[in-house]
Amino acid sequence: MIFVLQIKSKKLKNNNSILKEFLDNAFNLKSHLMGFFSMKESDLDEFLADAKMNLANSHPGDVLSDVSDFYSQIVGDRHVADLAAWHITSKDYIADTLKLQQSFSRDLVLDFGGGIGTHALANAMSSTVEKVFFVDINETNRNFVEYRANELGVEKKLAFCETIKDTQISKFDTVVCLDVLEHLADPASQIEIFNEIMNPNSIALFNWYFYKGENNEYPFHIDDTQIVESFFKTLQSNFLEVFHPILITTRAYKKIR
Repeated sequence: MIFVLQIKSKKLKNNNSILKEFLDNAFNLKSHLMGFFSMKESDLDEFLADAKMNLANSHPGDVLSDVSDFYSQIVGDRHVADLAAWHITSKDYIADTLKLQQSFSRDLVLDFGGGIGTHALANAMSSTVEKVFFVDINETNRNFVEYRANELGVEKKLAFCETIKDTQISKFDTVVCLDVLEHLADPASQIEIFNEIMNPNSIALFNWYFYKGENNEYPFHIDDTQIVESFFKTLQSNFLEVFHPILITTRAYKKIR
């Protein structure tokens, strides 16, 4: 028992060491990509080079009847590639989101639409977090993050779920939803769900980008005026913003009631 406790303690890190590890190597992201996809290092650059364009080109456009189908059935490995390229080339920005997360994350954490797992893994390394529930409708994403958690030795602090209902948790102390809301057909409804599963003292971290891009490079983003307006009305009626001094797009919120 003593041995097990000692091993567990080695996986928990202070905030500075977590940030340093991310800035050094994005939590060994390149190594994890090669291991998970059985890929040679010489093929990795090609896998990442045109990731954003490949993901955008895979979108079927207006014929897509259900937005979730794009991420659950169509994207395949391309979503991992796009997210990995973004996390590698934008480490300073993402490190700031991790710094913000460290300020608020505690106890039971929901990471909704967690992608390649950067924020979920960082929370799992934190001593203030009891358990992270990683929710993503994309099976490849879930499997990849589970692989990464095992490689990093934090697998016991993570649960992997397709939906929030699958977590079997009624209330969360922290909700993390980054770079997700603009992908949903009805982001206002998702805000209402978050409100229902948060405790009175819970904190949620949200950001959004309701823009398809100057040259339609983000065809999978929602930009409908009525949908966006409904989102902001719902957000403002359910949550109060909590100030933080970090100059990033991510914002912190607590419940109004």
